[in-house]
Amino acid sequence: MGNTYDVVIIGGGPAGLSAGLYAARARLSTLLIEKGIFGGQITNAPHVENYPGFPDGISGLELGELMHRQAMEYGLETVAAQAHGIELDGRQIAISTTEGEYIAKAVILAGGAEYNRLGVPGEERLTGRGVSYCATCDGPFFKERVVAVIGGGDSAVEEGITLTRFASRVILIHRRDQLRASRLLQERAFANKKMAFLWDTVVEEVLGDERVTGLSVRNVKTGKSSPLEVSAAFIYVGQRPNTDYLGNLIKLDEEGRIPTDGRLETEIGGIFAAGDIRKNSSRQAITAAGDGATAALSAEKHLSQQ
Repeated sequence: MGNTYDVVIIGGGPAGLSAGLYAARARLSTLLIEKGIFGGQITNAPHVENYPGFPDGISGLELGELMHRQAMEYGLETVAAQAHGIELDGRQIAISTTEGEYIAKAVILAGGAEYNRLGVPGEERLTGRGVSYCATCDGPFFKERVVAVIGGGDSAVEEGITLTRFASRVILIHRRDQLRASRLLQERAFANKKMAFLWDTVVEEVLGDERVTGLSVRNVKTGKSSPLEVSAAFIYVGQRPNTDYLGNLIKLDEEGRIPTDGRLETEIGGIFAAGDIRKNSSRQAITAAGDGATAALSAEKHLSQQ
């Protein structure tokens, strides 16, 4: 039997760290389990301009470090480990990890979601330097530039339309000859004079040394490869919520996200979900942080009623 805590949080992004801050300040014994870097996806952002309290912006890495430090000052415990199982043990919850087992009276699932990568040369190296997975976050950096969007679903088209507020031209690259996005979104995209479409095309490489300068693209029908000059590549080929360790414990929605009620409680009492892992999340750092606070307050109330 592992150590027992009032609250165990799985995931150390803005949702998990905010939950940790609120739970620790409420004098609940709280453990946060994080497999990677504290701050989560936001640490990939070289400059965050839309997080309140930082009028001059802040690097995502520094924002994550500040959140982590603040929560730790109130007594949050952390462990570098990966959760690989969770099960109910009477009125408690057992979480198995690569560093052993932990027992919780309440759990907050805040593991976020990982963007699917194209897996092409240059993509990882230039992430944060023109390769992005968030138009809302990074679009303003590319005012009056030509940018590419890769994908054909709702997210790709919606974010492409968002980018037209900033970019001079948005080229949507799709491997098929028609979009998968909803009809209404397609109509808006086709009517937008700033949007262009490159059909039957895949990206083979992201080009650039210090920043993105272009893409190498290939037409899947002709097999011909050619360079495409762009200042940024926004990639929308799906997200994968980090829920593998849940097994069949909680029923997920069609995207693999966790449904919750207004208190962010899942279908299982005492288990809460916050941030990008949650159904209907707006996938922004500020809303994830709000989710974390709400989930921690709800967990505190749950424990007081036990």
